Amino acid sequence: MPKVRSLLTATAFTGAALTAAALTAALPAQARARECAPRVTVPGAQKQVAACLDDLTTAGTVASGHTVPADWAGLQSTATANPAHVPGVQIDGYFPDTSTFNTNNGWNHDAQFVIRLPEHWTGGLVVAGPPGNRRQYANDFTISDWALSKGYAYAATDKGNSGTEFYKDGKRPGDAMVEWNDRLTQLTRAAKKVVAGRYGHSPRRTYAAGISNGGYLVRWQLENHPELYDGGIDAEGTLWRADGPNLFTYLPSILRAYPSYAATGDPSAHKALLDAGLAPGSEFLWPFHDQVYWGLTQTIYRKEFDPSYTGDEADYNYAARPRSVHKAVARVALMGRIRKPLITLQGTYDSLLPIGTDSDVYSRMVRARGSALYRYYRVEAANHVDGLYDTYPDKLRPLLPCIRSAFRALESWTTKHQSPPASATLPRPATGDLVNTCSLESAS
Repeated sequence: MPKVRSLLTATAFTGAALTAAALTAALPAQARARECAPRVTVPGAQKQVAACLDDLTTAGTVASGHTVPADWAGLQSTATANPAHVPGVQIDGYFPDTSTFNTNNGWNHDAQFVIRLPEHWTGGLVVAGPPGNRRQYANDFTISDWALSKGYAYAATDKGNSGTEFYKDGKRPGDAMVEWNDRLTQLTRAAKKVVAGRYGHSPRRTYAAGISNGGYLVRWQLENHPELYDGGIDAEGTLWRADGPNLFTYLPSILRAYPSYAATGDPSAHKALLDAGLAPGSEFLWPFHDQVYWGLTQTIYRKEFDPSYTGDEADYNYAARPRSVHKAVARVALMGRIRKPLITLQGTYDSLLPIGTDSDVYSRMVRARGSALYRYYRVEAANHVDGLYDTYPDKLRPLLPCIRSAFRALESWTTKHQSPPASATLPRPATGDLVNTCSLESAS
């Protein structure tokens, strides 16, 4: 399966590995752009560089050198139709930080950000953090292009650390992930002031949007800093709970059972995999996730929260680990206490963050608090990585078009007080353009 093999070196969602080239990518020194000096300063930035671009979307920034395609490789189907031709100003820079994982722009400095300000602004701002352990340009194709075409300003952060050794940042367990939340809060506050300086008034609406770890950031922000946002889109956000479920309560079970299932088709191993949360019918995705995601994800996040553990990852027993480990997870845990409108989406075939141990649980957490500010759409046959749709178009469905439909619904919800369709499962259409269309009205 050649397409799958290409994704093995290109994809880096929650815990997935990047190639060395992707991890060290830098914007070309010969980037073609008209230098400009917008009358704005990014508050708190240690460095900022502005450029006036004829096109802020990836259709233009790939050529001008104002994005890093390796940051967003494999996150979308190649058949995705994206907008283009949005002129404006791009500001790249970084906030003060002591870690140096991010080599983008040749800076070797973390806490990098990108802010894009379209010429024809419609009054809004979208802020985002990257999925997995990617960097600030990771959402350029999936979120930035679309938001810019609607006239939104856009800002994104690298979360303050990145790569598969992000856990080396900080002094105590959990520090690296605590920084993720702090950096998105920091950027949101700064970007609002940049927008006000550029256009003469603050954004009329500000939305947080993200996929995977980026979706987790959206949840956390709406729980902890609702004053900064008007709403959010959470696509398959990672669920962290001190008492579980979390990555550590199901990944070790998968790591124990999968070798036997892969070798012999052992029915008891298959049952164990389903019991761990993997969906029946998603078996064709398991070899890819075994090669790319499961082991690496367990290892790097366990090192973040429980660096003293020395046993085999498949034998990891989170419930039996010291209380200090649970306290470390509690530092980044979600509570379900959202205080602004939030739309969550997740695919039923997600084989990295199984829906039954993730968004199904988070939706119950939110509803247990009686919130009316929530919608949850389970997208039948969508996986964690849309790039795999190109390999399995007869079995999968991309999540991205549903994210865009949800964004339109969020706009109507927060500006026109038009409630989105009721939370439900969206069945996979038998016909039509699955890559570029998704109706929330098809819920049943």
